[in-house]
Amino acid sequence: MKNVQISEELFIALLKYHLVERDDVLSEIKKGLEEKLEAMVRRDLYTKYKTAPTEEEREKARQEYLEKVGMHRSFRW
Repeated sequence: MKNVQISEELFIALLKYHLVERDDVLSEIKKGLEEKLEAMVRRDLYTKYKTAPTEEEREKARQEYLEKVGMHRSFRW
């Protein structure tokens, strides 16, 4: 299993929610976790792009990565 790093702010919000039972931090936690998930997905696509065994798979992964980061098609090579 891999380790995942989160920001100190997100960690503190998680502590407040679970240990102090403060519900006012739920939106902050949700936003932080969604951002982290998006970053993990982008990183996975980038890794697939760099390590794909064939040129076709590499190009497919590259296009998926560029779509995910929001790169407009006219700016791609």
